[in-house]
Amino acid sequence: MRSIALLTSGGDGPGLNACIRAVTRQALKHRAEVHGVRWGYRGLVNGDFSQLSSRDVGGIMGRGGTMLGTARCPEFKDVKVRRTAIRNLNQRGVEGLVVIGGNGSLTGAFELHEMGFPTYGIPASIDNDVFGTDMSVGVDTTLNTILDAIDRIKDTATSHQRAFMIEVMGRDSGYLALASGLAGGAEVILVPEREGPDVEKIGDIVVEAYVRGKHHCIMVIAEGWKPGTQAVEDYLRSHRDDLGFDVRVTVLGHVQRGGRPSAFDRLLGTRMGAFASDRLLEGESGTMVALRGNKLESLPLAEAVAEQRPLDLRLLELADMMD
Repeated sequence: MRSIALLTSGGDGPGLNACIRAVTRQALKHRAEVHGVRWGYRGLVNGDFSQLSSRDVGGIMGRGGTMLGTARCPEFKDVKVRRTAIRNLNQRGVEGLVVIGGNGSLTGAFELHEMGFPTYGIPASIDNDVFGTDMSVGVDTTLNTILDAIDRIKDTATSHQRAFMIEVMGRDSGYLALASGLAGGAEVILVPEREGPDVEKIGDIVVEAYVRGKHHCIMVIAEGWKPGTQAVEDYLRSHRDDLGFDVRVTVLGHVQRGGRPSAFDRLLGTRMGAFASDRLLEGESGTMVALRGNKLESLPLAEAVAEQRPLDLRLLELADMMD
């Protein structure tokens, strides 16, 4: 291949710029042209391309977000829309595409591959829910952002004898809640993958923490857990006199996505980007780079998008024992 393109799609996260930089510079080292696609699959459909030089990607590795921009593009599920995207690539002489993103983005890459256009994927999802890789780009920084917030909230919770509910991202995956709750010493961790406990049981846990002499009670809740943060808040506030603690809620929201990427995410993004660039230029298609232990491997996109990475529920048992 003498010309490739790359895009970032779906939710943003720390480390994407490290991927962009590595893909670009590795391809340029092999004398291939590199085209950046603005605004993800939407830009691919609209023809929003720009050729990238080594200087264009200089100084971006320590910045959060993505220099190429990202956007949702649900219409990409339509085969006619994907044909337009492939037409735009072919008109510019692009022979392969690197897609950086989560499950939906990688599904789009797989569909382009199935239509005959060479693609290679890089898993980038702060939820760490991409199947087949131990870690996705952006997860480490996000976890450290959440953990810093938990530590700060625990300080004020202890000072005022309060129970805090901290809602973190994770509509379908509880990885962030589980990992940050375990690392942050939370008394309660609630994830979509495990039913319960009911709000009455959560109330009992709060009371038990008070009776044991604790000066705080920290609950980390994934946004996708049902019946949801609001239901827990309503119950606890209605039983305030029985708890011993005042009740507060903090929703971290999009602060989790931003910020300077950690050393781990910069290294992972760089390693994965260079690996993806090499494999695509060698003609490999329909695959994704995956971290297994400390080694990078190629994984068929068909496997990666077939299911969500399962949560290790044994860590929940460990969290219960650590309380």
